[in-house]
Amino acid sequence: MLIKKPADILPSEITPQQFWQRRREFLKASASGIGLAAIGLAGTAPHRVLAGDTIPNVRPSPFSTDEPPTSLEDITSYNNFYELGTDKTDPKANARFLKPRPWTVTVDGECAAPGEIGIKDILSSFTQEERIYRLRCVEAWAMVVPWVGFPLGDLIKRFEPTSKAKYVAFETLYDPEQMPGQKRRVLDWPYREGLRMDEAMHPLTILSTGLYGELLPNQNGAPLRLVVPWKYGFKSIKSIVRISFTEKEPPATWTRMQANEYGFYANVNPAVDHPRWSQKTHRMIGDGWLAKKRETLPFNGYGDQVAELYAGMDLKRFF
Repeated sequence: MLIKKPADILPSEITPQQFWQRRREFLKASASGIGLAAIGLAGTAPHRVLAGDTIPNVRPSPFSTDEPPTSLEDITSYNNFYELGTDKTDPKANARFLKPRPWTVTVDGECAAPGEIGIKDILSSFTQEERIYRLRCVEAWAMVVPWVGFPLGDLIKRFEPTSKAKYVAFETLYDPEQMPGQKRRVLDWPYREGLRMDEAMHPLTILSTGLYGELLPNQNGAPLRLVVPWKYGFKSIKSIVRISFTEKEPPATWTRMQANEYGFYANVNPAVDHPRWSQKTHRMIGDGWLAKKRETLPFNGYGDQVAELYAGMDLKRFF
């Protein structure tokens, strides 16, 4: 496991036992073709907040942490997704406007085989895994999310990036009718993000298609989002419609708006505070506002796996 279970995990953050045990049953049943009704999952209340469709043949992953996942309700009700509104509860309230089917992602730039790929192809062509990752927001709160997805590197290889492809750029859908938050110029729409190629190809970096064994809820970035667990959450761009290979560092929305607060790399680093708050500790969603804060680990606890990517770099300068 990547992260050992901390001794201070509180009962309030843990998904009720009967549900996470049944989630394990679901994964086993999916592999053997057993229906949901056979294990009693169909229609259970916690699953009603999700997209509703299970993802078949989801495999467990050795890259998952053994920390208990945050509750379904918290994961789907406490979100930063400005395209659906700036308050934490807005994305769930406005999720009904987003239409994640049909959905096509354009892949272009410095590659030998540019083209498009639809979400159905993505779900059927790439082995879907459960990746239970820690999520650390730059706002000093955190969750543990049982994502479903696959390595970004697997998709990258299909489009054959050339030697000029040093970075990977991402772009979110721009459609104010589907994303009412875009009717206000709170950000420079569409939302954009980027990674270095070695970061993008790292096996921990995934494209997520779901969580808790089901398709991504709209408020969590349906139908396809990036997840980079050692970086602050704003790097994990949602509702992706374009992936481009570039020779130069691509624009990133928050970095362009406030470069002194949101760096391009955005690696979780308790030694580099945000100008307006400390990054040394964080609040775990589910603990309650009065609970003791947790200690933040470098690279969100994934340092053994990713620190070598930044060997020799001044992480206070390239934050």
